[in-house]
Amino acid sequence: MMNSNTENISGYSIYNIEAKKRTKINPLEELYPALPDKKYDIIYADPPWDYGGKMQYDKSCIKSENIGFKKNIFISSATFKYPTLKLNQLKQLDVNSIASDNCLLFMWTTGPQFANSIELGNTWGFEYKTVAFVWDKQVHNPGRYTLSETEFCLVFKKGKIPSPRGARNIRQLISVPRGKHSEKPELVISGITKMFPQQNKIELFARKNYNGWDNWGLEIPDNKVKITDNSNETSIQKVLELV
Repeated sequence: MMNSNTENISGYSIYNIEAKKRTKINPLEELYPALPDKKYDIIYADPPWDYGGKMQYDKSCIKSENIGFKKNIFISSATFKYPTLKLNQLKQLDVNSIASDNCLLFMWTTGPQFANSIELGNTWGFEYKTVAFVWDKQVHNPGRYTLSETEFCLVFKKGKIPSPRGARNIRQLISVPRGKHSEKPELVISGITKMFPQQNKIELFARKNYNGWDNWGLEIPDNKVKITDNSNETSIQKVLELV
């Protein structure tokens, strides 16, 4: 028989404390660091979308599965990985100030944030054009309607498409296994680079420091790295899986 102290334990009393400990806070006094004093033809952004603090749990948060909550409760949330921002906060970032007269904005989004992405792109001075990339993550999360297994990189335009153009055969569908939380496949930034090799390019909310790109964000490493294009390796792996 459980004693009264054990009976009073709730999953919420455990994971609420843990959630507060693990939530990332913006270390700056201002909302954003200063943007570069430069104009760019290509802007690539992965906004830290806010999901209202929504968290995912495993079965250890179910009392019948974890008697007395003796097992550690698994908690996952975007807020544990980086400081998230609400739509109105993202709108305050003056992306238009670094955009050339002819500029493309490539923006990552998810299904729940799709409409917000278009609104944000418009606020930043761009017109929504189409879905540039669809990422099949080869793994799914529970969804309210269908299983969630894709993310989208939208493209917006200001003025005209920058010229000169590079490659015109970049595939829209990217099928690459999901990596670390919020980590995007390098096939996308590689594809954008091939399409616009000569243009001034910047990655916003960057976590890597790619050759050929400027970057901006809170978590940028000092050392430059080469963009890895593993498209051939991915294709070969798919063929091997079919044999």
